[in-house]
Amino acid sequence: MEIKEIKRIVELMKSNGLTEFSMKDVDFELTMKRGSSEAPVVYTAPVAAPTPVAAPSPAAASAAVPVQEVPAADEGLVEILSPIVGTFYRKPAPEADPFINVGDGVGDETVVCIVEAMKVMNEIKAEVSGVIKKVLVDDASPVQFGQPLFLVEPQ
Repeated sequence: MEIKEIKRIVELMKSNGLTEFSMKDVDFELTMKRGSSEAPVVYTAPVAAPTPVAAPSPAAASAAVPVQEVPAADEGLVEILSPIVGTFYRKPAPEADPFINVGDGVGDETVVCIVEAMKVMNEIKAEVSGVIKKVLVDDASPVQFGQPLFLVEPQ
């Protein structure tokens, strides 16, 4: 991989608000992290041949990922998902009002919360227009990638 390609990846990370990037190829592995107090890390190393891994049984796969059933009252609502792993905050500061409350209208660019990851505060936008119907996560709680944070009635 050439340095201009790595620079392009760094620019894409900045423009899209990404804090971590990882990629593997036949000849190398590249991992980049940004936004921490430590110096950025760029690591390239030869990759060993992949080791075959047995597919998990259907019972093990269903036990590993809990399935959340959507109550009938929540049908038709759109979920706002966490794009990263981190700590969920409803407010920009401890003494401030929440970004949004149940019943508030939101647009595509409305900031609905912050998810802190690696000491970086990442603003999460609604990316949907509608009315907030439910807040699914408590303030200052850990969240996972893809975890639903809010339910929105689209308009």
